[in-house]
Amino acid sequence: MDTIGAERELTYAEATREAMQEEMRRDPTVWLLGEDIALQGGIFGQFQHLPQEFGFERVVDTPISEAAIVAAAVGAALTGTRPVVDIHFADFLTCAMDEVINQAAKISLMFGGQARLPLVIRAPSGMVRSAAAQHSQSPEAWFVHTPGLKVVAPSTPADAKGLLQAAIRDDGPVIYFEHKALYTLRGPVPTADVEPIPIGRAAVRRKGRDVTIISYSRTVHDAMAAAEALQSAHAIGAEVIDLRSLWPWDSETVLRSVRKTHRVLIAHEAPRVGGFGGEVAATLVEEAFDYLDAPIVRLGAPHTPIPFSPPLEQQVRVTAAQIVAAVRAMG
Repeated sequence: MDTIGAERELTYAEATREAMQEEMRRDPTVWLLGEDIALQGGIFGQFQHLPQEFGFERVVDTPISEAAIVAAAVGAALTGTRPVVDIHFADFLTCAMDEVINQAAKISLMFGGQARLPLVIRAPSGMVRSAAAQHSQSPEAWFVHTPGLKVVAPSTPADAKGLLQAAIRDDGPVIYFEHKALYTLRGPVPTADVEPIPIGRAAVRRKGRDVTIISYSRTVHDAMAAAEALQSAHAIGAEVIDLRSLWPWDSETVLRSVRKTHRVLIAHEAPRVGGFGGEVAATLVEEAFDYLDAPIVRLGAPHTPIPFSPPLEQQVRVTAAQIVAAVRAMG
């Protein structure tokens, strides 16, 4: 863990809410805007009770227009505040791609660094409860591909809090992907007055010497379950690395592990085609090829829209059993 101090159990949603409370108390220029966040508290409850403390001037319900929401936040960031945007579902970022890709990501450089854009866009991503093709996507690779954006995807309540605080304090635009299936996950979270988790630093969740499993967001938990099964049933020691940040990403921690284990599996919920795992694999081939004793294996969703049917949804999701089978097949 990168954090120290006293801890208590919080859910992922509670941890993000606490991060917002602490940052809004610390800095009066931090504010929230999005659909159904003030009166409703967010569709996943992640903003409950904030208006009662900070008022409806700093927790703002907006019209249903992602383009307008992000555009307003870009203007607000340029004029000296630190807006945090909530997008109902990460899928809906497609409605604001010009504002994110052509404006937020580029403004600072287009003005020669004279303008700051301290903007956080919170985007609930991933598959959960048959939300189907337009509410279940993991589009993080689109945004990693865009210069000028930072991208994070925490997997635990502690990281959800620490990375959100780091994102809010950052002077550039950060896309903060929070997996919808993790909101109810409970885990230890440090108390107040702990430094945020630095963006760009991975976490080694489990030590091992036989294979490196690289993941992020919800799939980290599948990787951990797979590592337990590999050790108990097959005496295979898997090292599990949680990237946490996708841009910048911690290639040094990954390379250090691969030079030790000599085998690599990369797993994420997003489609395998064009997924961030391909970037990780390419870097390992370029910088650690001589250390590899087997081809790199990538697991991701098939190249298909996510189905509504619960059994079919399960078919497209990466599971612990698939990870175990893929590791054993490496030889």
